[in-house]
Amino acid sequence: MNLNPLLLSTAYFAPVHFYARYLQHEPVYIEQYENFPKQTYRNRCVISGGNGPISLVVPVVKGRGPKVLMKDLQISYDTEWQRNHWQTIVSAYNSSPYFEYYQDDLQPFFQEKTQFLLDYNQKIHATICDSLDIENKVILTNDFEAVPANTFNLREGISPKVKDNPDPGFQAKTYTQVFSDKFGFLPDLSILDLLFNEGPNAFTLLIQSINSDIK
Repeated sequence: MNLNPLLLSTAYFAPVHFYARYLQHEPVYIEQYENFPKQTYRNRCVISGGNGPISLVVPVVKGRGPKVLMKDLQISYDTEWQRNHWQTIVSAYNSSPYFEYYQDDLQPFFQEKTQFLLDYNQKIHATICDSLDIENKVILTNDFEAVPANTFNLREGISPKVKDNPDPGFQAKTYTQVFSDKFGFLPDLSILDLLFNEGPNAFTLLIQSINSDIK
């Protein structure tokens, strides 16, 4: 365990990297006072389907101004995205070893409506922690600038837009995925992919994905 704090952005069914780091640090802060940036894991996740990676995006309500604080960002329900997300997940993973084991805990997130994206992501995170049998140790930030000293800041680092690796200590451990025979191993997909394919072994793979000797 690394006793240096960790700063992360909120995420919708966060990628493996998020949880691999989450297990290694304490405390873990989630940023709620940043301005919402587009095209990040804050409102999207990536899973593997029969035709390759699929991005599932949660639509948000556009404010009158160009900037909306993360804590104030509302989810849009103008489209049936929840039904579409769940159908896509079922199609991708219903043949995976552990889908049936977790589906009852996850399906409500695609039926019930939550007003704010941050609240929605926090509820999802709490369920993922239960699924991994780990502590939910998240602390929401009090101010955008109030980042504790010696904090490992991955607020912008875990992102589909980041090409240069900001965390050389992370290297996703391989595991058998539903479509491995077709695409090979796809690293750092949503935590859903790891859970559905590996079940209780997901915790061990997350721990093994961080090399503590590399800073």
